[in-house]
Amino acid sequence: MNQVVVVPYPGRGHINPLIHLCRSLSSRTTVFTVVVTEEWLGFLNPGPEQDNIRFATIPNVLPSELNRGSDMIAFLTAIQSKMERPFLEVLDQIDVPVKLIIADVSMLWPFDVANRRNIPVAAYSPMSASMFSLMHHVDLLESHHHLYADVSESGKETIEYIPGLSPLTLADVPMIFHSGIGEIVKDILPSLIDVTIKANYVLISSMYELESKAIDALRARLQIPVYTSGPNIPLLQEKRVSPTTQQTKSVGDYLNWLDSKQPRTVLYVSLGSYLSVSNNEMVELTSGLTQSGVNFLWVARGETAHLKELCGEKGMVVEWCDQLRVLSHSSIGGFWTHCGWNSVKESLFSGVPMLTFPIFIDQPFNSKMIVSDWKIGLNVREKVGDFRRDGIAKIVREFMDSTSVSRVEMMERAKELQRVCQESVGEGGSVNEDLDAFVRDIAISQNE
Repeated sequence: MNQVVVVPYPGRGHINPLIHLCRSLSSRTTVFTVVVTEEWLGFLNPGPEQDNIRFATIPNVLPSELNRGSDMIAFLTAIQSKMERPFLEVLDQIDVPVKLIIADVSMLWPFDVANRRNIPVAAYSPMSASMFSLMHHVDLLESHHHLYADVSESGKETIEYIPGLSPLTLADVPMIFHSGIGEIVKDILPSLIDVTIKANYVLISSMYELESKAIDALRARLQIPVYTSGPNIPLLQEKRVSPTTQQTKSVGDYLNWLDSKQPRTVLYVSLGSYLSVSNNEMVELTSGLTQSGVNFLWVARGETAHLKELCGEKGMVVEWCDQLRVLSHSSIGGFWTHCGWNSVKESLFSGVPMLTFPIFIDQPFNSKMIVSDWKIGLNVREKVGDFRRDGIAKIVREFMDSTSVSRVEMMERAKELQRVCQESVGEGGSVNEDLDAFVRDIAISQNE
């Protein structure tokens, strides 16, 4: 392939894994051009060209990433309606033939562009294979009267008819299929079925050994090749994005602090970079963590000055951290997570059990896999009904208790999943075989 153009959805949880995929593929093919907004290029701060990856920008036609949560509908509408024209201008400026477009499944217009220009296009899914499969069986939700159902009335109703998935509840289904918000955004968000109809290939950010039944169900459902692309996290990359000067100082501070703690005694807390908790929940969480008596490292962007005063000697609060480096540290014994798929994968590869605190989109479903399917975590929202500090302190102590039989069993399962995931990306592993097959199949199609 002479040139691959990559179109990520404009969100950190989408852009970062797709760039990591490009790095994994860079030894197998030639040049990647990743198209982002000018604002996002500033956030990424990529530095000199590396691994045959280049960046091209379109103007800031979207609401700023810094406040997009204030009007999510306007943000989603802009993605679907304002990015295509400047993207076409970038495409026209590339002076070598574009042999492939890789685009995030959360947008439909890149697939329309590829089809109009007769360019092969691969649909990249940054979500789990199980979630991707669930969203491809939306017709079954509709036929069972579970599409846009009122979760407040029937959230505990069991769903057992989705191929490749263990039983789940209606509350585990993505919120875009619930009554209320789902009905609001259904005409804005593209249907995954429409996306994959226009695609030539599908790449899923997962491992076959981790989600074999869901991947088999997808391959049976779709009419195009489906490949696993691995975790698409920094673990597999020798070159990492350099932190800023302030972040470099922070690295030294929190690593020294972690080094001073006993093995598996620190709870790492991160609620993601977007759609965080309410102010009341933040107050109760802070008090609960402090009352627990457990050591904790908390990444809280924009909240550090306030939280540092409240967290006492047991807690350390930072604006930023190298999350995978933290999760791999010997002192980390657990991860309080919002259950974004990237965070889940990093925890799996580090062998760390999770306290799940899902907030939005696919996070409740990811939490369900962690707690019910893999049995390597506890759901805080289910265990602490009214989310008060006393209940939070109690569950944190129980979760981190090294003498607990359930804790020991959880650690053993987490370590086994770590082994399975790491072997999948090793020599002869399923991920490497899939990526080799992807490149080989594309090369064959281009020569036909």
